[in-house]
Parts: sequence; C-alpha cells; structure tokens
Amino acid sequence: MGCGGCRVRLNFGKVLSKVSVFLTMVLIFTYFFYCLAGLCDSAPRTLYSQQAADGGYDNLDDRSQVLVDLRPPPPHHPGAQRQLHKRTASQDALQVDAERQQQQYEPGSVKETNSIPVSNTYGTKKLPNAIIIGVKKGGTRALLEFLRIHPDVRAFGAEPHFFDRFYDRGLEWYRNLMPRTLDGQITMEKTPSYFVTREAPSRVCTMNRHTKLIVVVRDPVTRAVSDYTQTLTKNPGLPSFQSLALKNSSTGPVDSTWSAVRIGLYAKHLENWLQYFPLSHFLFVSGERLVSDPSGEMGRVQDFLGLKRVISDKHFYFNQTKGFPCLKKPEGSSRPRCLGKSKGRPHPQIPSEALQRLRDFYRPFNQRFYQMTGQDFGWD
Repeated sequence: MGCGGCRVRLNFGKVLSKVSVFLTMVLIFTYFFYCLAGLCDSAPRTLYSQQAADGGYDNLDDRSQVLVDLRPPPPHHPGAQRQLHKRTASQDALQVDAERQQQQYEPGSVKETNSIPVSNTYGTKKLPNAIIIGVKKGGTRALLEFLRIHPDVRAFGAEPHFFDRFYDRGLEWYRNLMPRTLDGQITMEKTPSYFVTREAPSRVCTMNRHTKLIVVVRDPVTRAVSDYTQTLTKNPGLPSFQSLALKNSSTGPVDSTWSAVRIGLYAKHLENWLQYFPLSHFLFVSGERLVSDPSGEMGRVQDFLGLKRVISDKHFYFNQTKGFPCLKKPEGSSRPRCLGKSKGRPHPQIPSEALQRLRDFYRPFNQRFYQMTGQDFGWD
C-alpha cells in the first residue's frame, strides 16, 4: 500500500512536469511570435510597399512610376538640372512642333530635303542670324551644303520663301520652321529669290536689322543660260534662249524684263538692299571660286559669320564628270556625296552673237557692282 501510493505520486509528478514544460514552450513561442511581429512593423518598408500602402500608386502594376521613383536624384549641379529640365520640356514640345509644321505647310509649298539625322531634343528654335539671299543659279545650294559641315551651323534645308511668299504667316510660323540650336550655334536659311524681291529688305530689317546677308553671285551671262537650262528641263517646248533674251530675235535689244536676264542686274538689286542694311552686313561670294577653290571661299564665309575655320581642303574632292567639288563626308552621312542631278547639267548651244550681246548689255552693270562691293569678279 505504501509502495502503491509512492508510484501514484511519482506519476502525478511526471505529468505535472510535462504540463509545465508544455506551458513554458507555449509562452516562449508566443513571446517569439510577438517579438517577430513587432520587429516587422518597426522595420523600414520598401519604397514600393510604402507607396502602395499610402495610396501613392493607383495599382501595384504601375511599374513605370516605381522605376521613376527608384531612379537616383540628379546631381546637385545647376547646369545638370537645367539640362534635365530642358530635355523633359523639349520632349513635350517636339510633337507639338511636328504637328504644327505639318498643319502650316501647304502641300508642295516647302519640302524639307536632305534631312539631317540630328537629335532635336536639345536647344531652341530661333530666327535666323544669317540668310543666303541670292542669287538663283549662283551656287546657293552648294554654299548651304558646305556650311552644314560646320558644327556651329544649323540650317533649314529647304527654301522657306518667308520674306517673299509667306510673310503674312508671321514670324512665329517662320521661327517654327528653323532647326533647334544650342548657345553658340548659328541659325541659317537660304532663299535666292529674296535678293530680287523689292519688299524683302524692309521685311528682313524689321525682323532683325543686324542680320548677316550672304549673296552668291556668278557671271550674269552664264547664270542666265543656267537659269534657262533649268526651265527647259521642266518645259521642253520653251522658245530658244536668244528669242527670249533678245527682243525681235537676234536683232533687237536685250529684254531686261525676262526674269533670267533681270536677275543678273546685281547692282540694281543691291541698291534696294542698301537702303536698309549697311555694306558691312553683306558678304558677296564668288560662284566661280566656290567651284575652283571651295575651301578658300568657305574660309571667307566662316570669317564673316564669326565661326572658327573648320571647313577646309580635307572636306572636298573634285568630281571630273560633274565639274563640281563634292563633299567627302557631308553632314549626316558617312559616304561622299555630290549635289543633285540638276547641278552641273550640260547647257544648250547658244549662238555666240546672242551671248556677246548679253555681255555688252551687262558690262556697265557689272562695273557698277564691282564699285559698290569693292570686289572685281572678273566677268568682263
């Protein structure tokens, strides 16, 4: 009986010991659970979970916004911040500019040619600092293409004809046509008909009386024949050159009302421009020297525009077939390129008598032009 009582007490003690161990384990697990829960709440959350919890994102799949928020802040540098702001703003404006230009142009009125694959993300659109105002068939396209090699020149590739055809559209329309430029870059355009348009000088002066004006001139007789040749390719039924240039065929005086002849009266057109601009605002480029010595003539142009002499002999090679200098590496291309098929086309045979009549007609005007410009172009 004594032994049985001892066994009962012993078994009860073992059960009590197991229960106490179990309760102790429960308390320990409970303690650890609350500790872990408290630790999770006090630990810093990730940016993604914070924004989701705070309602910062509309949904958890807005990954693009998450990436923006995770992006490190820009360096604290005024120049870098301005550049970042400029890039963001210009991206919004780029589409607007493209849509605006598409709406404003009449079909076929102005067509951008020889597009340059240069990013338009940076810079601003400005009115031209310099304009190539003439003359038709003098070499203006060659000059513009040569100038576009220069890193500090940005030019509108087509002829906008703002000051002679589209002036009523306003300066803001004109500005929107121009390429974007950075500080230190020059904005340019070329429209050869400006030189012979009576209203153009006053309009350009109203825009900016400090505008630099470039005139590419060429022997007026050769220029007239080239002008006629271009028209003849578009209209094969055109009368002969001599019948258009001379009244009563070859026996009458020169018909100065014919545009091909009238354009070559350089002195008369320059007189109109000098009413609004001083001679120092003009550079007269020789179309002949632009062919025979392109780097030398381009040196004068770069000096006139206040540019560093970047364009040199290394940029040109002479194409014997076309009889024109070509660019070894034109802007936006890794291959050499010559001007279009319309440049260097053969001229029709013109009777020598008609050409001599024209030379005699132009001689006094040429001499007057030499005196006005202080340059002898050697056409006589």
